[in-house]
Amino acid sequence: MAGHAASALELPGWRHTYSGKVRDLYEPEDGAADRMLVVASDRVSAYDHVLEPGIPGKGELLTRLSTWWFARLDVPNHLLDEPVPAAVAGRASVVKKLDMYPIEAVVRGYLTGSGWAEYREHGTVCGIRLPEGLQDGDRLPEPIYTPAFKAEYGEHDENITFERTVELVGEERAAELRDLSLAIFAQASVVCEERGVLLADTKFEFGADPVTGATTLGDEVLTSDSSRYWDATGPRGLSFDKQIVRDWLRANWDGEGVPPTLPLEIVERTALRYAELIDRLTSL
Repeated sequence: MAGHAASALELPGWRHTYSGKVRDLYEPEDGAADRMLVVASDRVSAYDHVLEPGIPGKGELLTRLSTWWFARLDVPNHLLDEPVPAAVAGRASVVKKLDMYPIEAVVRGYLTGSGWAEYREHGTVCGIRLPEGLQDGDRLPEPIYTPAFKAEYGEHDENITFERTVELVGEERAAELRDLSLAIFAQASVVCEERGVLLADTKFEFGADPVTGATTLGDEVLTSDSSRYWDATGPRGLSFDKQIVRDWLRANWDGEGVPPTLPLEIVERTALRYAELIDRLTSL
């Protein structure tokens, strides 16, 4: 956190309180505890490390995409219709402060990534048994819910069972998070497929509205950072997310020490893929 806090801006009316891998958070200087300002930076992270350099324009693209999705999903969200400081216009949102649940609500519609690695070894994804004979990039018989426990900054999120989510938030809330996540994924998948895009997997974060207690969608939603998107007509490797960065890093870094600097070509290609996804989804 400390390394990114140094890059946080001084914004009139707001006090910087926290910097994560990608976002900077601010609270109102007047002491109001019901809202906060979320500023999306151009930082890019992979394998729990923030990389250099960032992706130009990424903060604006992620904010625009999240806002676009929030307006189309049939679930309460944390966005408030309030102005943001001019210095962060386009890449910031004023949001309702939620009591966040310690769960990454992950939904997978296709077999890939760490799920593919586990499937090859055990025939399962996050412990869920899948049919034999699936290949990398195959569509699953139906989307699966594979929650994770949200780790502290700098640590790895931990895949957990549904039973563990019951222990963390109670049976009723755990079932609500699972059902909401699967429903949002299904709705978003239809929207994507109409635009020639496949939503391979994504993660949601929810919290309780401190006034009403209602489960509310927070953080970002269905962005290129929180999701895997593929071109529906191209090879599965043709992604609209930071897979380009992951692939380059895996080929050029052993995971020890400080990650290498990203080449300009990788930065430019990633920026183009982020921008193309925005165009694909929002142009209809």
